[in-house]
Amino acid sequence: MSRRGRWVVNTLAAIFCLVWVFPVYWMVNTAFKPRPEVMTSTPHFLPEHATWENFRNAVGQDQFLTDLRNSLIVVAVTVLASIVLGIFAAAALSRFRFTGRRTIMVVILAVQMLPGTALLIPMFVMFNSLDLLGTYAALILAYVATVLPFSIWVMRGFFVAIPAEIEEAAQIDGATTWRVLVSVLFPLVAPGVISTSIFAFIAAWNDYLFAYTFMQDQSRYTLPVWLASFTNPHTGTDFGGQMAASVLFSVPVVVFFLIIQRNLVAGMSAGAVKG
Repeated sequence: MSRRGRWVVNTLAAIFCLVWVFPVYWMVNTAFKPRPEVMTSTPHFLPEHATWENFRNAVGQDQFLTDLRNSLIVVAVTVLASIVLGIFAAAALSRFRFTGRRTIMVVILAVQMLPGTALLIPMFVMFNSLDLLGTYAALILAYVATVLPFSIWVMRGFFVAIPAEIEEAAQIDGATTWRVLVSVLFPLVAPGVISTSIFAFIAAWNDYLFAYTFMQDQSRYTLPVWLASFTNPHTGTDFGGQMAASVLFSVPVVVFFLIIQRNLVAGMSAGAVKG
């Protein structure tokens, strides 16, 4: 690529990054503004009188701790279930030959293409018939069903990349199938496990639609539903408080992503090209 071409590409990349970063910057900027500065018709690109009041109001809401607890429970179980089920399914699809294996892979790939909203009504009817609406189980099952196809697809790529000779050597040494999976294969697919766990975490942590639809009880709502509580029909939307709550809500995702970003990229690439 010529020097001029690189300059054009770098300029377009810089513009794209600025467009992408600006909403995040404006969210943080608004979080530190007092209400008069937020509601002014002239935008201020930096707070003139920075305040922590919006953060105190957000954390001080009655439902914050309850919704935080609900989110932590749902996310933890979702991530754990996705990892365990994904590992066993990926190992079976990559290491065993059985009738219908290719069909299952095609179905898994097809399910990944479905938007989550397409599953909302069928899941609602099913959970209603099972009397699960308003329980953690409904929300966890919905999230696992959403993220499991991705988890299986990514981890299968890692299993396929492992030479069969490694398993054969362990079996010759007397290792059982379970021992091979836990002590030999699992450490080798750890980057894939990290990739799928962060994907499951983000999907469960950020979801609003399933949580609002399935839980139905205010005491069982999660943090995304809590973010909507800053809109009042009488006083309007507390934009400063909502932006402060959004900053607090985003911190765990950003921290986890920064910690495992290399493994996340490697996992997604391996799952896309292997097998």
